[in-house]
Amino acid sequence: MSMLSSRLPKDLSSSPFFAELERTKAEIQKKACSDGLPFIDMTVSSPVKAGLPVELSAAIDDGRDAFGLWNPDAAGWRSAREAVVEYYRERGGCFTAGQIILTASTSEAYSVLFKTFCDPGDVILTPMPGYPLLDTLAQLEHLECSPYFLKLSRNKRTSEFRFVLDTDSLLAAPEKAKILLLVSPHNPTGHCVSREEWDAAVRFCEDNNLILVVDEVFGDYGFSDKRLRSWEYVLKGEQLWDAGENDLINLPEEGPRCPIFWLNGLSKAVGSPQLKLGWMAFYAPREKFEEIRAALEFVEDAYLSVSAPAQALGVSLLPKAAAYESGVKERLLQNWNTLREAFPSKYCPEVLGGWYAVVRLGEDDEEMTLRLLREKHVLVQPGFFFDFDEDGWVVISLLQEPQLFKDAVCRMVNLSR
Repeated sequence: MSMLSSRLPKDLSSSPFFAELERTKAEIQKKACSDGLPFIDMTVSSPVKAGLPVELSAAIDDGRDAFGLWNPDAAGWRSAREAVVEYYRERGGCFTAGQIILTASTSEAYSVLFKTFCDPGDVILTPMPGYPLLDTLAQLEHLECSPYFLKLSRNKRTSEFRFVLDTDSLLAAPEKAKILLLVSPHNPTGHCVSREEWDAAVRFCEDNNLILVVDEVFGDYGFSDKRLRSWEYVLKGEQLWDAGENDLINLPEEGPRCPIFWLNGLSKAVGSPQLKLGWMAFYAPREKFEEIRAALEFVEDAYLSVSAPAQALGVSLLPKAAAYESGVKERLLQNWNTLREAFPSKYCPEVLGGWYAVVRLGEDDEEMTLRLLREKHVLVQPGFFFDFDEDGWVVISLLQEPQLFKDAVCRMVNLSR
């Protein structure tokens, strides 16, 4: 009998495909040095590895005096939460410090929400295709995932293809569903939630007593002015409510009847996942707000996982986030335009935001991924890893250095012919 928890997968080894992919990658990296065809990694997900690091020296100098402080607060330091509030304010948001809960990462924010609202055996509604980490995080809390779907749709006016939320697929949710998880911009399709899709998701949560959680870690990297950040659909200006002792919270009187959480962090806002600072900003109906905030802080207080250096660096770095994001976004758009010029929309659906794009190269994504690596020395991710419902899709990062990105796209085009 195994000594390990039933939270873990029964088999922790790599699948045969990914084991073969790693072996091939190692062989190609050695071979590429001698045969004149450089290896290009189109899965790079860190701006640091893509030559886009944030300048940390000044932030470290600014925050150094606070690194040794210990001021435990379940919600996080007030100064750091105020920095998050200002981050939103610069982008048109209207949260107050009482609506911000700091975490060590977005993954930890999921864990806190799962512990706060779910019992073992409950169900999280997650998008398909989608990011596999979400299933792992749910499994570690003894929860199950049930999919709703993003489907490929053709715009009749522009003839372009893009992924859209199949709101009808929400109706298949099981009875034990507790949380609807939206990812906007979506990893990996680049879908961003429209106002119509948002309204449908909120109605569904209201009708079924669900919590709505929005992962918007790529929120600052939207490409289309036709899409708003989803909190703009809820918090239109300030309608301050006194939760007691002049604790002012921005909660519209006639807002949605379901609690809503928006997750983000320094991982994408300043390209620094190593700093380990995330947050959740939340809305709840006024009669539920205090109960929910107390529950969240109870869970957070059990761990107090956000370090003093992370909070101090957040205070220093968040005011510089917009300038940092501007440079990253410029590269993302340049690479997206390169990709869009190389592939018809039918095979490369429109990206409305985020760091990733998807391309349909053939009939078998495993075969195409390995062929691209072996023959063209380009590494991509196969679509099956993200649960695409049809074969042939591969996922690529838009973060790579533009000339390398262009070279890789040319090789992809030649392989697909």
